[in-house]
Amino acid sequence: MNYKHLQYFHAVAVGGSIARAAQQLHVTAQAISTQLGLLEEQFRAPLFRKKGRGLELTDAGKVALQYSERIFDLGNELEQTMRRGGAPVPETLRVGICDIVPKTIAFRLLQPAREAGMAMRLICREGHFDALMGELAAHRLDLVLADRGLAPGGAIRGYTHLLGTSSLTVLGHPRLCRAWSGAFPGCLREAPFLLPGPDAAVRTQLQGWFEEHALRPIVVGEFDDGALLKAFARAGAGFMVAPSAVAAAVQEEYGLEAAGSIASIAEQFYALTVERQLDHPAVRRILENAATVFTPVTAA
Repeated sequence: MNYKHLQYFHAVAVGGSIARAAQQLHVTAQAISTQLGLLEEQFRAPLFRKKGRGLELTDAGKVALQYSERIFDLGNELEQTMRRGGAPVPETLRVGICDIVPKTIAFRLLQPAREAGMAMRLICREGHFDALMGELAAHRLDLVLADRGLAPGGAIRGYTHLLGTSSLTVLGHPRLCRAWSGAFPGCLREAPFLLPGPDAAVRTQLQGWFEEHALRPIVVGEFDDGALLKAFARAGAGFMVAPSAVAAAVQEEYGLEAAGSIASIAEQFYALTVERQLDHPAVRRILENAATVFTPVTAA
């Protein structure tokens, strides 16, 4: 691939027109048009389409822009490294964390990479599953921590690694636990409850468990963000569920008590990667040590 072709493409993509890119690069518009044509021929896809007097990126162009930005970033990094006498730069690990994944679990999963003695820079991005998958597919993330795996036959080619499985523990403010006391789970009948959002993989299992035990809780809130859900639980707004693997830590941090455990529900956590990221030393260490984060799930 010709580096200059990408440079011309990037200038047009950022500037919005060939004329503006030609002025910036001090070359003729014809030269840029020719190089763009060669690049599109190599990619076998159009990168721009006309929009008014300017140009806009096609879907293929948007993907190419994401890659070209990373290539230029690496080029700048190489130049700076050589100017420092060739001293190696720290390894960078870019991790996406789905909103619903408990931060305690995310921290424990990522900690082994930090403890490996590597000169590593950790960059974490939090968001919804679909948005993070787009970043992973564009190679802007090395790893995504999620509560679900990649869909078979989906548009994103990659790997789903099961990190661990945990049962659930129902937690509540001490005041709530006193008000709804008695044998579990019957004590939760018509109790106020804080639920994870509909995108949470465990949501369907939890609703099925409610129906199985005829609990009919009063749903007082639904949250895509697990941290916000816990903040409302700390204020006594309603009961919540947490993975049993980290329930003790959640109780201590948010001042909650355990009402009981749900052994029949298994919440699973995954690491999602694309093929070329499997050799990342920090990713390998995370996968190798993940089992220590989770407690075994008992039978229902």
